[in-house]
Amino acid sequence: MMSKKLEVYAGPCVIEDESLTLSIANTLREVLKPFEKDVDFYFKASFDKANRTSIHSFRGPGLEEGLRILEKAKNEFDLKLVTDFHHPDQANSLKDVVDVLQIPAFLCRQTDMIIEGAKSAKAKNRTLNIKKGQFLSPEETENIVTKAKNFLTNDKIRLTERGSSFGYNNLIVDMGSFMIMKSFGVKTLFDATHSLQRPGGNKTFTAGKREQMMVLSKAAISAGADGLFFETHPDPQNAKSDPATCMDLKHVKKYLETIVPLYIINLNLLESLDE
Repeated sequence: MMSKKLEVYAGPCVIEDESLTLSIANTLREVLKPFEKDVDFYFKASFDKANRTSIHSFRGPGLEEGLRILEKAKNEFDLKLVTDFHHPDQANSLKDVVDVLQIPAFLCRQTDMIIEGAKSAKAKNRTLNIKKGQFLSPEETENIVTKAKNFLTNDKIRLTERGSSFGYNNLIVDMGSFMIMKSFGVKTLFDATHSLQRPGGNKTFTAGKREQMMVLSKAAISAGADGLFFETHPDPQNAKSDPATCMDLKHVKKYLETIVPLYIINLNLLESLDE
């Protein structure tokens, strides 16, 4: 039986260095403690941002060093982890450390990525989260789920909505996508920060609409999302990746104080309608 807790995947976009990553992990652990009864928290951070707009953009420490830092955060603060991989052969390296293996949106149709991610997740009873591509309809994600189900049961598969391309340099979120994707028997999450992007909007880096984060998050929870993915940083304007969209770390508590009660209300309402 699937847990009814709100799943929260939160952390910095990229591992900038060990000290900052551990500091953010510890802060989030403390912020999330009052919500433990209703929230299932996973610390997220990427070891490599392989799809940066510019060749000059910071990518991260790489697989080996990145996993070392993530494992240190896991052990030191007793955290569950989520991170993404960009090549099929990386999945096997993640399974001993990471609790949720994640496939980036641009790679969501790559069969080898899904198969290797699902096989590695199954080997260690992990979960596979696939982000829906900006080019894909929610109906088409059934094919993604079908591929993953060759190795995983529904409770070990997640789909994440992160917006759809709307002309050039813009994304919109179809709130109807959550119920469509849930109809395939898996949990869905809302990527509350990447959905705010204006891809390539500043030519060599991605712009964004951070001010829309709260309203879109509330809409997504009301529309049936089972969890939230968001990136956060203590100094967003100087973050080495996605400075235009990541949440200021000091605002996470207030954000959750709004979202978690809404999730509980919505969950109770949906359960009453099913009776």
